[in-house]
Amino acid sequence: MLVLSRQRDETIMIGDDIEVTVVDIRGDKVRLGINAPKEIAVHRKEVYEAIKKENRAAAQVKPEDVAGLGRVNPKQNGNGQHGTEPQSEGKQ
Repeated sequence: MLVLSRQRDETIMIGDDIEVTVVDIRGDKVRLGINAPKEIAVHRKEVYEAIKKENRAAAQVKPEDVAGLGRVNPKQNGNGQHGTEPQSEGKQ
């Protein structure tokens, strides 16, 4: 692990396009500002771990959990068409 010392308003560069700036220091808390490209996800570690846990749980879905999804049919209206649009006058 690389350990760096920074003061308020000083920045650390990660690669060419990620900036981490010390925004504020209050007691034992440090506020960081992070500038990164949109395609790079930035999360607090506890949020990142929760996302990973949810993704693992979603990957454990069994085939029988989704077996009926392909058999869902939309209701037909009175003229044999799918959907719920009202029929035009005279076709009752």
